[in-house]
Amino acid sequence: MPAPTTPDAAASAAVAEKQPATTTTARRRRLRWPSFSVQIVAGLVLGILLGWVARNMGPVDAGTDHETPNWLTTTLGTIGQDFVTLLKAVVPPLVFLAIVVSIANLKGVTNAARLAWKTILWFAITSLIAVAVGITLGLVLQPGKHTSLDISAGVAPDHTGSWIDFLTGLIPSNFLGLGASTSLEPGADGAASATTNVSFNVLQIVVLAFVVGIAAYKSGRKAEPFITFSRSALAIVQKVLWWIIRLAPLGTLGLIGNAVASYGWDLLAPLGRFAFAIYLGLAIVLFAVYPLILRGNGLRVRSYFRGAWPAIQLAFVSRSSIGTLPVTERVTERNLGVPREYASFAVPLGATTKMDGCASIYPAVSAIFIAQLFGIHLSITDYLLIAFVSVVGSAATAGLTGALVMLTLTVSTLGLPLAGVGLLLAIDPILDMGRTATNVAGQVLVPVVVAKREGILDLEQYESASAEDLFTDDESSDDDGGPTSGPDETSGEASDDRELVGAAR
Repeated sequence: MPAPTTPDAAASAAVAEKQPATTTTARRRRLRWPSFSVQIVAGLVLGILLGWVARNMGPVDAGTDHETPNWLTTTLGTIGQDFVTLLKAVVPPLVFLAIVVSIANLKGVTNAARLAWKTILWFAITSLIAVAVGITLGLVLQPGKHTSLDISAGVAPDHTGSWIDFLTGLIPSNFLGLGASTSLEPGADGAASATTNVSFNVLQIVVLAFVVGIAAYKSGRKAEPFITFSRSALAIVQKVLWWIIRLAPLGTLGLIGNAVASYGWDLLAPLGRFAFAIYLGLAIVLFAVYPLILRGNGLRVRSYFRGAWPAIQLAFVSRSSIGTLPVTERVTERNLGVPREYASFAVPLGATTKMDGCASIYPAVSAIFIAQLFGIHLSITDYLLIAFVSVVGSAATAGLTGALVMLTLTVSTLGLPLAGVGLLLAIDPILDMGRTATNVAGQVLVPVVVAKREGILDLEQYESASAEDLFTDDESSDDDGGPTSGPDETSGEASDDRELVGAAR
């Protein structure tokens, strides 16, 4: 006689019957959705292959005055540039709202001031180490004495950096931190047409956000509606950002493909030792100096790179600290356990002032290269000036693609010929990939170190850092990072996202 079936036994049997279907669904998801890191690598490899094909296709009307890129090069360039444009589009509202909300969430402005001061201090410490590495490599490798470049081919750049750029960059010209420039471009009929370009200054937005956030904090209860609105708006911006980040593998394909098709590697021959010195310095800082700092503060190196790698990858292909800023902030907070209240102003500040690649290693090696090329002796005072400019003047670069402003600022401060800068521009895009990756790695490193020293770093989250945590849906947590609902109360989209993350792992 069969044993009577209890409610618990019936429930267990029902679960057992559903188990195969659940397993099958999970397997389908594993096959359908590779991990984010695999997607990035796949985009990188495919982009290199397509870039190589595009380069071998050659330009249209080659050898004539009307030479233009072929259709594949144009397509790759458009895909990559559109992705960076999408990222940059969310930077102004993301930075402004995140800083305002973070200050409003802090217990006191004194705490924010202390964190900001320690962040700036660590920016300076790591920049000094990076510039010391650059100066050492310049003196040891002597790239300026081992080149086949012709000095007479050097042309001074049209735009140069100055200390005025740094000072004016701190003062907002309007509430939105926007700027506009007008240029004349010749048309097809020979007539000139005016083109107006609108851009934003992230450093000015940071200053504005700090002022508004402190004012909202000081206003007390009167500012609560504004703070509530800012929190809601920030959640919307972060959701849009989450969608854009999903396109990162496609953007990687376009960016690296266009770089290979447009520049190649044949330009490196006359500047081989110079390029080697730059990349060696970047590698020393990224894979030796940063790990030593992490270990010195009791942090695992592998966890740091595992969590920060999505931002470092994107920085390498996009060549823009500002374009990478949304991803940099997300990995710092989501993957590495830095509190949102701190990360939301430390990372944007770093994107405008923390440039170990573009503002420390590169100008140091380049200045020594130019001095050696033109036979100019540099004194101890000159080397101290290089260090001073690297630490104090890096804000003049403002996170833009390339480091021309910082390089010309260093060269002009030392009184070196600006024509030497023109000799280096041919391979600048190739060098800029490594420079920007190092920049972003440092922009993640400092908030992690400061948070650890202040006792506010989530060590459990840091130790379990994963690139896939980048896609954990924000709907499962409130503004303070705590849970807002149980497993059965989350929306279908959030549930799907978690299943996707689990499958990717």
